[in-house]
Amino acid sequence: MNIIFVLIPIAILFVIIAGAVFFWAIRSEQFEDLDRQGSNILFDEEQPAAKAEEKDKECHDQP
Repeated sequence: MNIIFVLIPIAILFVIIAGAVFFWAIRSEQFEDLDRQGSNILFDEEQPAAKAEEKDKECHDQP
């Protein structure tokens, strides 16, 4: 029964910390543009692939 006197304040502390982190994320605009990050993962491969092809062409063109 004595463990409840320890666990309840720890649980309240966790809730306060989680609430503070949540409100910090809202104030720092972490949730403003959720769609952009989802579409970035779909189109991220095109740029490195193009750079890799350019490097391959440069390597094969040089004697």
